[in-house]
Amino acid sequence: MHARSALFDVYGDHLRARDNQAPVASLVRMLDPVGIAAPAVRTAISRMVMQGWLEPVQLAGGRGYRATERATRRLDQAADRIYRRTDPSWDGSWHLVVVTPPDDRSARTRLRADLAFVGYAELTDHVWVSPYERTELRFVLDRAGARARTARAVEFDPPPIEAWDLGSLRAAYDDWLATAGDLVARQLASHDEDDKGAFAARFHLVHEWRKFLFADPGLPDSLLPRDWPGRASAELFAAEADRLKPGADRFVATCLGS
Repeated sequence: MHARSALFDVYGDHLRARDNQAPVASLVRMLDPVGIAAPAVRTAISRMVMQGWLEPVQLAGGRGYRATERATRRLDQAADRIYRRTDPSWDGSWHLVVVTPPDDRSARTRLRADLAFVGYAELTDHVWVSPYERTELRFVLDRAGARARTARAVEFDPPPIEAWDLGSLRAAYDDWLATAGDLVARQLASHDEDDKGAFAARFHLVHEWRKFLFADPGLPDSLLPRDWPGRASAELFAAEADRLKPGADRFVATCLGS
């Protein structure tokens, strides 16, 4: 687990309800149970400041860092997908985006990753498709310096679900169902304090589940097979995350001195 990714998890899962900020010492204490050493935390913080994700702030507990507006927007989007807070109805049409990519190679790479992250798939060269018009599209294009034309396809025969690798996604969900329970049990058994163990278990649970943000486009349920393992996986995640949350919250409050 990389320190930068771990910090995103801490801010997204534990600090959104705590003003999106924390002292450095508290961040170090929170990440200790998941094996992130203090030097790695401080290095990751510095990089996230340079990248525009965090900004320094003086807190009662000492020097700290607050998530920027850009970061909170991304964290809110991620939380909606992690906890399946929205289940938009689908009218049966498809949103097409014909992209004029930027000249810069690194910007093109970032654009492809960002489009996939928000739920689009490349149907043919520079033509991306999604069952929904994603609200983050304009921000993604502007960030990469790209232009695009959009269209709505009312009929698609057959539906373009082959643009996503659903075979690999199914295998990933099957693996999640087989291993998530053991992941939680190992973390609970690895710590002598119940609340610390609950925090570590929930942290690893969310961290592993968060990987589906980069793979699952959130297709309408009507397009998925009846035996789609993503449904059972989401139920398992929600049940375990809820069960572990009280203890994890107490541990975070202790680390923050509140």
